[in-house]
Amino acid sequence: MTLQQEIVGNAMQMAVVNLHPGQTVYCEAGKFLFKTTNVTMETRLSGPSNGGQQQGGGAGGGVGGFLRQAMGTAAQVGQRVLAGESLAFQYFTSQGGEGTVGFAGVLPGEMRALELDGTRAWFAEKDAFVAAESTVNFGIAFQGGRTGMSGGEGFVLEKFTGHGTVIIAGAGNFIDLNPADFGGKIEVDTGCVVAFEEGIQYGVQRVGGLNRQGIMNMVFGGEGLSLATLEGNGRVILQSLTIESLANALKKAQGGDKQGPTGGLFSTHAG
Repeated sequence: MTLQQEIVGNAMQMAVVNLHPGQTVYCEAGKFLFKTTNVTMETRLSGPSNGGQQQGGGAGGGVGGFLRQAMGTAAQVGQRVLAGESLAFQYFTSQGGEGTVGFAGVLPGEMRALELDGTRAWFAEKDAFVAAESTVNFGIAFQGGRTGMSGGEGFVLEKFTGHGTVIIAGAGNFIDLNPADFGGKIEVDTGCVVAFEEGIQYGVQRVGGLNRQGIMNMVFGGEGLSLATLEGNGRVILQSLTIESLANALKKAQGGDKQGPTGGLFSTHAG
């Protein structure tokens, strides 16, 4: 059953979801806005599994089933802790008629509803996930150590599989691209990547070589040491505002410009 939703607003969008009787949608803790009184809310550590069925006694039942369920939940929670994600999910189910639930991201920007048909997964940057049908599975994908260590971003990705609607959010405005339309590969600021389809190869490469122009790019260009690379044929969603640029703008407005006149390599970030 397709999730009926409408994305409203401009500078800070939100998603208004209409639930059929018995239909369930879940979100990351902190993304919920409002609901009608006939929609129940339950907080769980476990994500959806087995096509969205609630996790009860587990396969086989009994003590063994309970232990397998507990171990599976602990593994999910452990992955989310390593990824810096929320520990829990909130589940909303409409009872006794149709219900309405509202969700939003945490930054001023756009939202997007992605439709999964079971053939291709979607990957998204941390904190992009807002809400999804219970038939959509949420997971964590760890990029290779070399990619993550060289780029500083993109080491941990959210992964969505299954069937149904998943809603994501980003900062600023979105642009949809396909690397195949640009010779098969594009290079972007590491903080601009919001989401991409399975089949797109995501990596991080150093900006320029160790020559005069490469050093100029790193020191004065504001991009630091690395760029994200996206290769293949598939949808890519980028955002016009990065969290780092927003944070620097706020610091500058408060009289504490931490980036300085050179940016890039000489950027400093208060911890």
